[in-house]
Amino acid sequence: MALLKVALSFLILTPALVKGQDDLGLSNGYTTFDAGSLKGEIVKSSQTLASLNSTGNEFDFLPSDRLAQLAFNGAHHLGDITFRYRTSSGGGWTSVDSASARKPVTTLNGTGQDVVAAADLTPTLPNGLPIKVTREWLKYENNFAVRFNITNNGNGSVELGSLGLPVSINNIFTGRSAEETQDKCAFADPYIGLDAGYVRVSHLEGTSNALVITPIGATKFEAWRFLREPQGNFGYQSQTFEGNYEWQIHSLAYAQNEWNSSKPWNEPTSKPLQSGEVYSVGLRFSIAEKIQTIEDAVIKTGSPLAVGIPGYVVPADSSARLYLNHTSPVKNIDAGGAFTITELSSSDSAYKLTPVASAWGRARVTISYEDGKTQTVHYKITKTAPSALADMGHFFSTAAYFNDTSDPFYRAPSIMTYDREVNKIVEQDARVWFAGISDEAGTGAYLGTAMKQFAQPNAEELSVVDEFVHETVVGTLQQNSSFGVIASAFYYEPGAVNYTYDNSFDWTSWTSWNKERAYTTRRAYNYIHPVATYWSLYRTARNYPDTKLRAEWSWYLGRAFNTTQYCLSNEGANCDYALVGLMGEWVLGELLKDLKREGMTSEASALEASMRYRANLWETQAIPFGSEMAWDSTGQEGVYYWTDYFNLPNTPTKAINSILAYMPTVAHWGWNGNARRYWDFIYGAKIQQIERQIHHYGSGLNSLPMLHSYEQNPKDNLYALRVGFAGNTAPLTNIDEGGFASAAFHSFPELLKWDPFSGDYGQGFLGLALGQTVYIVKEDKLGVQAFGGDIDETHSTARSTVVAPKDAVRKRVFVADLGLKVEISAGAIKEIVYDEGAQKLSLTVVPAVSDSVLQAKSAIVWLEQPGLDTVSFTVADAQQERGGFVVDLASGSASVEITKS
Repeated sequence: MALLKVALSFLILTPALVKGQDDLGLSNGYTTFDAGSLKGEIVKSSQTLASLNSTGNEFDFLPSDRLAQLAFNGAHHLGDITFRYRTSSGGGWTSVDSASARKPVTTLNGTGQDVVAAADLTPTLPNGLPIKVTREWLKYENNFAVRFNITNNGNGSVELGSLGLPVSINNIFTGRSAEETQDKCAFADPYIGLDAGYVRVSHLEGTSNALVITPIGATKFEAWRFLREPQGNFGYQSQTFEGNYEWQIHSLAYAQNEWNSSKPWNEPTSKPLQSGEVYSVGLRFSIAEKIQTIEDAVIKTGSPLAVGIPGYVVPADSSARLYLNHTSPVKNIDAGGAFTITELSSSDSAYKLTPVASAWGRARVTISYEDGKTQTVHYKITKTAPSALADMGHFFSTAAYFNDTSDPFYRAPSIMTYDREVNKIVEQDARVWFAGISDEAGTGAYLGTAMKQFAQPNAEELSVVDEFVHETVVGTLQQNSSFGVIASAFYYEPGAVNYTYDNSFDWTSWTSWNKERAYTTRRAYNYIHPVATYWSLYRTARNYPDTKLRAEWSWYLGRAFNTTQYCLSNEGANCDYALVGLMGEWVLGELLKDLKREGMTSEASALEASMRYRANLWETQAIPFGSEMAWDSTGQEGVYYWTDYFNLPNTPTKAINSILAYMPTVAHWGWNGNARRYWDFIYGAKIQQIERQIHHYGSGLNSLPMLHSYEQNPKDNLYALRVGFAGNTAPLTNIDEGGFASAAFHSFPELLKWDPFSGDYGQGFLGLALGQTVYIVKEDKLGVQAFGGDIDETHSTARSTVVAPKDAVRKRVFVADLGLKVEISAGAIKEIVYDEGAQKLSLTVVPAVSDSVLQAKSAIVWLEQPGLDTVSFTVADAQQERGGFVVDLASGSASVEITKS
C-alpha cells in the first residue's frame, strides 16, 4: 500500500471529464413514492431511481446528492438494463445498454394499483430492436420492487445471451470528508447464488438499517459484472469511487467472449424467446433492521437461505455443516463429486459435508428445491490446515529465498516477493518496494514465513528466517545501528549502483524511488513487519530452548520492543502515520503481554504509554481510522485493540460497527468474511487495476477485532463469530497446492484467479496466526457447534462435547459457555473435552502437530476470560510460570485439566 500523499491528492481531486449534462432529464422533475418500508423518488424523464430511503430513517442508499453530476450518458442508475441478444444460433451478439444514449422514456398509465411508475424503454434503446422492454416500479408486499417485461416483437426466435440489472448505490467517497463519507455512503456485497442470490447494502458506519435486494419472478443471480463507465466527475474506478456492478441473470454471451479464459462461479446460461413471448425479471428491495438481521430479511422475502458452519473454507481433514431455510423442501443436493453429503438427523434441511480424498480448490454445491428454485453455495477445499502451512513455509524459505551475495542493494539473504506466473523471485519492479523487502508488498513473503514459525516452527525454515534477520533486517532494513526501518532496499538510480535495470519497466513512474527516497524511515507501516518477525523468533527461542538461534530470546524481544518504540513513542515524532492504526499491530499486544510475562516492567510501561497516547487520541476523533488513503479498512484492527485494552467507552464499538459494514457473511468462500479492499492490486499485485479483491490481507486482520469482540460477549452474538472466523480462515485459501501464497484473488469475472505475486500476503497470515482458535458454542437454534474443529459425535454426550481441532495453529480454544480462552505456548492441542455439567475443560496436548516441526518438551498454558479483569479457572497440579501453568510434554503427551479455581 505504498502511496505518496501526492498520489492520494490525485485520487481525491480527479478532474471532471464529463460536465454533468442532463441526459437523465432531471429538469423534468421527480415522482415520489412511499412503499411501506421504503420511500424515495423516481426521475420522471428516465424513470430511473433517484433516491431510496428506509422509512425508519433518512439515510439514502443512493447518491441523490450527487445526482446532477451523474446525469450523463454511460452512468448507470437503478432501473437501467443491459443485455446481449442474437437472432440466430451461433451468430454474433448485439450489446444493448439503456444508459448509453438516453432519451425520455414513454410513460405507461393504467398498469395496476400497486404500480408506482411504468414506462416503455423503447426511446432510450437502439432503433430496430426485435425486443421490447417495459419497466414497472412496484409496491411489493410492503417492500419496493422493479420489474422488467421483455417481449420478443420479431417474427423469429431471439436468444438473450446476457441480461443484467445495474445495482448503483452511494459508494462515492471522492471529495467527501471522512465524516461525510461515513454519514452518506454505503457498500454493496453480492451473494451469487442463482434463485437464492441477493445483494446486501450497508451504511458505512455499520449501524441502522441495511438494504436487501432479492430476486422476483424468474430472476437468477448468475454473475456479478463490473460496469465500465466514463470516469466522470468523481474519478470512476479509483480509490475513492470503486464503481458500479450489475446483477447478471444470464451471462453466456460474456462467458463465450470476454470471460472465456476464466472459470465462472455458476454455469453460464442464455434465454431463448419465441416470437411474442414475454419474459419478466426483477429485483425486490427490502429493509433489514440492522446488518446482523440481513439473513432474516432474506428469509422473509421467500428466498432460500444457506448458512454454513463454520463457513465455506473446508480443510481436507475436516467437515462442514450446511443449514438450509426455505419454504419448499430440498429435492436434491449435488456437490459435483467434491463432498460426501449426509443429512444430519438432528435437524431438518441440515447436512454434513466431508471433502472427498481427491478434492482441492473451488467447489460448487447445487441445491434443487421442490418448488423449482435452484441455489448454489460456493466452497473452497484446502489441504489440511497444518499441511497448507507447512507447504507455505517450505515454499517461501526455498523458492523465494534470495542469496545472491553480490547484490548491490544488500538484500541477500532474504525471502522475497515471488511471481508464480514465471516462477521467479521479483528482483526488480518499477514499484520498487516489491523488490525492496519493505512496505507491505515487499514483506509479505518474509512476514508470512516468519509468522509461520510462531505457529509451526521448522528447523530449516527457522535457520533461513534467523539468517535473514541477522544479516539483512539488521544492517540493510535497519541501518547504522538504528531502529528505523527504510522504505525499500531496492531503488532506481542507475548512476549510484552497478546494476542492470530492465528497460521494459517504466522507470519514470513516481513509484521508482531513488536511493534517498527509498532509504527514508518515516513510514510507520513499515515497522510492524520486522517487529512481528523479531517477536516470532523470540517466541520460538523461548519455547524451544534446545533449538539454538543466533541470539538469545531476550535479543529478539528487545529488538521488537525498541523498533516499536522508535516508531510510536514520543507521540510518533519519528514516523508519519504513527498516530493511526497500523496493519498487523495486534502483534504489539502480544509483545506487551510477553514483556509483562518476562518481568520487563519498565519496557512494558513505556510501551503502554506510547499506546495510551494513541488510544486517547482516537477516542477524541469522530472517524479514528486514518490512513494514507481517503478511506481504509485496515486501521480498525489497531484502533480497536488499544482503545479496548485501555477500556475506552466509545471507540471499540465504533471500530466493530465499521468492520460489520464492510465484512459480510454470505454463502460464498470468497465474499464470506472478506474485508472490503479494491485498490491494493495497484500497490501490492502483478495485475494492476481497481478491482474488488477477494481475501486481501484485510480479511485476516479485520477478523481479529471481530473474534475478540465475540469472546468478550458471546451470548446471542453468533453473527460476529461467523464473520470473524471466516476472515481469519481466509488466508488458507491463498495457498496453492505447491505452497505459494497469493496477495489476493481477482473477482472480476474475466479473471477469477489468484494474482501471480505473493505481494502483501503475509499481513493476512499474521492475522491467521494470531487468531486461529477452536470455538465451542451452544446456540438455541443450532445446538452445539465447533468452529475450527470437528465434534466427535461418537464420544460426545448431552453434557460433554469432544472436539478434534482442525484449525491451522492448534494452540487455542474458547468455550463460549465458560467465557474462557485457553492458549498454549508450544506443541499442539490434539483433543478438547468440554464437560458442561462439571464446568470443566480437558485438553490433550502433544509436542507438535507433525513430525516435521520442532517438538516441544514443555508448554505454558495461559488462561483468559476476555472482558474480565480476573480469571476464575486454574490448571490442576501445575506450577506457574510466565503468567501461566507449566505442562510437561516429555512423555509425548499431557492431559490438562482446567477447572473453576
